[in-house]
Formats: sequence, C-alpha cells, structure tokens
Amino acid sequence: MAIIKLSAIERRRLSAFVTCLVLAIFAWLFTSLSNPYKYTVRQAVHFRNAPQKRAFHPLQADTVNAIVQGTGWQMLFSKINEDKKVIDVDLRTLDTRNYVVLSAQLRQINAKREVGREIIAITPDTLFFDFSSRTVKRVPVEPVIAINYQKQFAQSGDVSIKPRYVTISGPAEALSRIRTWKTDSIKINDANEDFNGRINLQGAKEGNLNIVPKNVSVNIPIDEYTEKTIEVPVKLINNHNYYDVRVFPQKVKVTLTTSLGNFPDLNEDDFEAVADLELWRHSGYSMLPVKVTRLPSYSKVVKIEPRNIDFIIKK
Repeated sequence: MAIIKLSAIERRRLSAFVTCLVLAIFAWLFTSLSNPYKYTVRQAVHFRNAPQKRAFHPLQADTVNAIVQGTGWQMLFSKINEDKKVIDVDLRTLDTRNYVVLSAQLRQINAKREVGREIIAITPDTLFFDFSSRTVKRVPVEPVIAINYQKQFAQSGDVSIKPRYVTISGPAEALSRIRTWKTDSIKINDANEDFNGRINLQGAKEGNLNIVPKNVSVNIPIDEYTEKTIEVPVKLINNHNYYDVRVFPQKVKVTLTTSLGNFPDLNEDDFEAVADLELWRHSGYSMLPVKVTRLPSYSKVVKIEPRNIDFIIKK
C-alpha cells in the first residue's frame, strides 16, 4: 500500500480542516440539542388526599406516560438516566365521582417540576377507580429482623412490640389478604446489647390503605451466652402395659448454652428428659435414647450424657 507523504504545509492545512470539521459538528450538535423537543417519559403515580369515607381500587397500572416539553439536552439525559420523580395525583374529586382527569391537574403537577421540563400531556389522561365499602381490621405487627451478633451473644428473650397491633382501613377485599403488617428492617452488626428503638412500619403497596400508627417501639433482649451442665431425671413414656421398668442411670447430664441472665436460676425443674419404651416394644431397642423435650426458651442443648440408657423390665 502506497503511503501518502504530506509536506509540512499540507499537514497544517489538513489539521486545520479536521479541527474546523470537529468544531462544526459540535456546534451543530449543541444548537440541535438546545432546541425544544417533545419526548415521552414513563413515571409512577402517587396518590394524595385520598377519600376517607370511600375505599377505592385503581383500574389501571400505577405508571403513566408523560409527554414532556424540554430541550434536546434534557431529552438526552432523561433517556440515559430515567426521571425517577413521581406524579402527585390529587384524589379529592373521588368524593363525588369515580375518575380523575390528569389534564385538569397539570398546573399543580408542573409546579413541583424543574423549569423548562413541563409536562404538556399525560397518557392515559383519565384514571378510573372501583369503589367498595371501607372496613377496618386489626392485625399484629411482624418485626423484620436482620441482626449479626458478636461472638457468644444472641437474642435472649421474646421481642417486645408496642403497640402490638395496628389498625388498617381500606377495601374489604384487600384487607382479607392481610394477616400481619411488617416493620422496616432492623439491621444491626456485631450486636452485644439490648436493642431499643422506634421503627417505622412498611408503607402500603396500595394507595387506598390507611395504617395507624405509622411506627412502633421495638425491644430485642440480647445477652452473652455461656454453657451450663444440669443433672435431669429421665422420665419413661409410653409404658402402656404398666411394666415395672427401671432405667440406668436415672439421671442424665444435660449441657446447654444459656444467657448469663438466666444462668443463676436454671435447675432441673426447667427441663424434661424422656425415654420412649415404644422403641423396645415395636423396634426391639436394647437401650433407649434420651431426648430433652422441655428446656428454657432461647437455650440450646449441646450434649446429653449418656445419650442412651439401659433399662430392666420386671414382669
């Protein structure tokens, strides 16, 4: 391939031509993008001023297509980074009718938007709603807990929530599907002490539900855990024929982890260890395994010694 050799003057002329061409393209692009354009942006709808005496259900999706008047630059950036702003729709007119006309609210919608990025039309322009009688229901609060504990620490008691119940009002059909109401996530890392705080409840996914109160007080007891060994008598179960049975040993050593707060008060009365005689009658077991069927809350059995016991049956 032949190589074109340019003189110094020709190289300067070519460089000047390329520079002018690039500047011309940028000038044309800048001018074009500065002109006004109409473009469509998909936006979520947020309802406000919902009627208090009428339960409603929207008959269309919770997003609309907004036709925006703006510059080419604004259109370009709206495509690169979608506009995350929502459109606030006032529902006060639902007190007397079952639809809302969005074009009638364009002035108040645009009042919250940036200058030069006004919405000139919305599709669909009219939102329709289905109405039903408004009912009230009380449901328990369900805490959402995501806690990572420090080594040897753990939850040591039941979670306390005040108030324990929330009141929900809305359409009977929607309320029939609700059994509990969740809180926002309670996230803690390296927890080593009790948690006490006021936690918001999760927002309603349907705009026609009202929840009271909006937040609750949550207490999560957290304590350090340690091991303790207690001797527990073995109880024989399923002795349906009332055999005279003796077990050896009569007590087993139960090693468990428990919180430091519960440690001093634990005794054998807090436990129940059983051996099932049915395993001998139906399965021919020569030794009976021991199971702990009752122990203090938030405690965990580490081991039982011995795990299996001997027995003698006198007929």
